[in-house]
Order: sequence, then C-alpha cells, then structure tokens
Amino acid sequence: MTLDDLRVFAAVCRAGSLSAVARDLACSQSAVSQHVKRLERELGLTLIERHPRGVVPTQAGRHLQTAVANGLGGIDHALRTIAELARGEGGSVRITTGATSIRHFMSAAVVDFRERFPQVNLEFQTGVSSRNCLEALTAGHVDLAWITLGTPVRGIEQRPVAALPWVLAVAAGDPLAARARIEPADLQDAPLIGLPQNSVSRSQLDDWLGKSGIRPVFDTSVTDWDTAILLAELGLGHAVVPALPEWQGPGHPGLRLVPLPDLPGLTVGWAAREWATLGPLARAFADTVATHCGPATAPSAAPAPAPAPAPAPAPAA
Repeated sequence: MTLDDLRVFAAVCRAGSLSAVARDLACSQSAVSQHVKRLERELGLTLIERHPRGVVPTQAGRHLQTAVANGLGGIDHALRTIAELARGEGGSVRITTGATSIRHFMSAAVVDFRERFPQVNLEFQTGVSSRNCLEALTAGHVDLAWITLGTPVRGIEQRPVAALPWVLAVAAGDPLAARARIEPADLQDAPLIGLPQNSVSRSQLDDWLGKSGIRPVFDTSVTDWDTAILLAELGLGHAVVPALPEWQGPGHPGLRLVPLPDLPGLTVGWAAREWATLGPLARAFADTVATHCGPATAPSAAPAPAPAPAPAPAPAA
C-alpha cells in the first residue's frame, strides 16, 4: 500500500469515475484500476462497486475514503506549511469560498494583503456551497474556507468573523418598501426567491422560520445572493437575504432592504483544518480579512420615495 494508491483511490471516490481520474492524471484507466486493486488485495475487501454510470465506494470503501481524506489532507497541509516556512515570504495561500464572497467580504483585504506580501500568490477556488468548501478543506486542497458557519464538523475548526442580519429585499415601488420592519408572520405563504435547499444559509432560514410556524413558498431558486437581489430589485419577487454592505447606498437606487429583526443573524467566517498548524501566510490573510470586517447591523428602512437607505457599517465578512 502506497500513498499514491491512497491518493488515486480518494480521487476515484470523489470523481465517481475511473476514466475521469485517468484523464486528470494523464494515465490509462488500467493504471488507475491497478491502484485500487492493490488496496483491495491488501485489505481483502472490495472497495468500489462498478455501475454503468461510474463507480461508488462500498461500505469498507467509504470508511477508507474518510480516513484517507483526513490523513492525506493533513500530510499535504503539513508539507505545504513546511515549504512555506522554507521560502520565507514567498509561497501561496489557497482559499475556497462562494462565487460572490470575494467581492462582498474580501476585496479590500486582498488589496491590503497584496501590498504587504507582494510575492505571495493568492489562489481562489470557487465552491458551490459551504459544504463543498469544507470538502475541499478536508481533502487538503485548500488552506482556508470562507463559509456560512453551521454545525461543528469533525476535523475542522471554525472561527466566526461577522454576524449578518436578515432583511427582505424588495423593489423600491413595492408596498412593503415603506415598512420599518418585517415580521416572520408576513412571510407566511409569501412567494420568495430562495437559495438551493442544500445551502447552509437556506437550511438555517428554513429552520428558524419553521420554529415560528412559518412556511413560505420559494417559487424561484437562484444559486447566489447577488442574483436574488437583482431579481428583487427588478420587481420579480421578494428575497430573504443577509444584509451585505454593497447592496446598500446609491449603487442600488431601486432596492429596499427591510429588516427582519426577529430572525437570528447569519454567521460567516473562516474554517481551517487546524489553526495551530496553519501556515503564517494563511494566518496573515485570514487576520487581514477579519480586520476589514466591521460589525454587521441591520439597515435602516427607507420609505419608497426615498432615494436610498444610508449605507450601514460595512461588515466585509
């Protein structure tokens, strides 16, 4: 059993395909299969099941996949950190986050960090969800993950950076735009624009509304908050979203963000495998982002005829 065997096996489990891994590694499918077969001979158990549309790990394979992800991820992380220490201020920091998070939460921090560490390469990998980002972190593909914080994850340390209040995004001419606040009961049976159900923020919103006995109707689904805001500003629906700073002020004259103060805020922040062993450059970047994040506060409601609500303190979280 070699580290290469384990790496290839983990890649096969993630991809669900021998041929896809062969393409990524620029080798034959037979070579990929040999790595898996060597593990199966040593362990005396079948690790993957072949199906017409790919492969899936067996029960034994799932156990090994979890152990490999944790073990090899830690080894890869340690090797990168050691190499970073050897290079001094050179090297790279790998970050995974959602498609819109860099603009909302990191733009000023990236400029600040680049000025302080001009030789460091920042590598951003887009994740489709917080869960996807955590998977990349567990596998050792990245140093840091910027996520919506949820339940604890084994082998991952989470650090909150900012709490974002919920608001209802509506067009300026909408009857609700003049409201000072929105009660959870106002959302009962209301057609809303929502994120996919497998997202952490949507799950938390559904849970909080459910505890209030509210069952809103999400008749439009989008993949990110910016798209939800755009549709709301165009008058194509209402969106329950966290109050991000770029959505407030003169840049969105047709948008109103009405506070939902009864809903607990959404917490965003960093996740890492182990902060104590995180490389100095990765720690510096995480700290820089946190420094640029101010406390999040609910925006002031503005009546429909008003030009725009005043910007709230920017939580670059």
